[in-house]
Amino acid sequence: MQPSSNQPILSRRAFLQHIAGLSTLAGAATLAACAPANFSIATNAPKRAETVTQTQPATTTNTLASTAKAGKPSGATRVAFVKTTDRAQGVQQALALLGMPTLTNKKLVLKPNFNSADPAPGSTHPDVLRTLVKALWAQKASAITLVDRSGMGDTQRVMEQMGVFSLAKALDFNTVILDDLGKNDWEVLQEADNHWKQGFALARPVLEADAVVQACCLKTHRFGGHFTLSLKNSVGLVAKERPGNSYNYMNELHSSPYQRHMIAEINAAYQPSLIVLDGVEAFTSGGPDTGKRVAANVVLAGTDRIAVDAVGVAILRHFGTTPEVSQGAIFEQAQIARAVELGVGVTQPDQIELVTGDPASAAYAKQIEALLHAV
Repeated sequence: MQPSSNQPILSRRAFLQHIAGLSTLAGAATLAACAPANFSIATNAPKRAETVTQTQPATTTNTLASTAKAGKPSGATRVAFVKTTDRAQGVQQALALLGMPTLTNKKLVLKPNFNSADPAPGSTHPDVLRTLVKALWAQKASAITLVDRSGMGDTQRVMEQMGVFSLAKALDFNTVILDDLGKNDWEVLQEADNHWKQGFALARPVLEADAVVQACCLKTHRFGGHFTLSLKNSVGLVAKERPGNSYNYMNELHSSPYQRHMIAEINAAYQPSLIVLDGVEAFTSGGPDTGKRVAANVVLAGTDRIAVDAVGVAILRHFGTTPEVSQGAIFEQAQIARAVELGVGVTQPDQIELVTGDPASAAYAKQIEALLHAV
């Protein structure tokens, strides 16, 4: 698919006072959220909340890593893997195992999964959001702004029903409803080899943030995505319609036979610094709002979306999932394969190192690693 040659023109202006003037995040562990060079950008026109104590394990019992380390290439990306039924504890342990990025004096954008007001895994659980925000404040971030656009409901109402605004007041973070952005608050990104007919409009907070943090769920997607983990979570950062332009990006996405490729292409436009996946409960069929629910009892944390999603797909397969998610090698799944082509993250399962901190997690992770390599 080739993008339209009729590119819209977006005039530049500052997005919001608390987002303006952001600098690029330094350091490999905290990759900046920015548009990559291969994208063309069509320009169309301290109070501090309560912090959480991060308990760093004195000794990490990493049975899986110790047995598999010899087969891992140098520079393998780490995915923290915690077996748990307690979301708050699981998030804390996963962040401790992974190691938090340096966020001092950084203005952060936090992207949860509030596609609908359905309880987890239909949407981000309040315990995950609360624990993650406290952990980010503990890293001395200067501001946290939660942003989202619901696909299956009115975003304002979804956030109200999920208690987001009350939590924002209690924990001193900002909220931005992406549906309310003006026409100049989006940037249309186009790349010749992408499958989007007219490119896609990405919210400027993502491109202008010092760092982006994702909080996603573990579930399948019955509307053509096949699964909705960290890569699919990025769809909520794209406009349905950009003000002043009647083109419906979401209609194009959901009617296209290339939907899963297009999901990956969104992710080439920015780089998160941290991803937390709540898999305490999962949908192994149905989704994204409701589906067959299983107790997957896991929390993941990582910095590489392909790695996190590959592990997530392996967990779905472990519990038995849809034919679409079950078939072929995991890295042949269209979302993942296209993301690999675009250089979004790791390119093969051998580049993923599952990091655990206790024997139960290590035993569970070993089963999942076997599925990662299955053909």
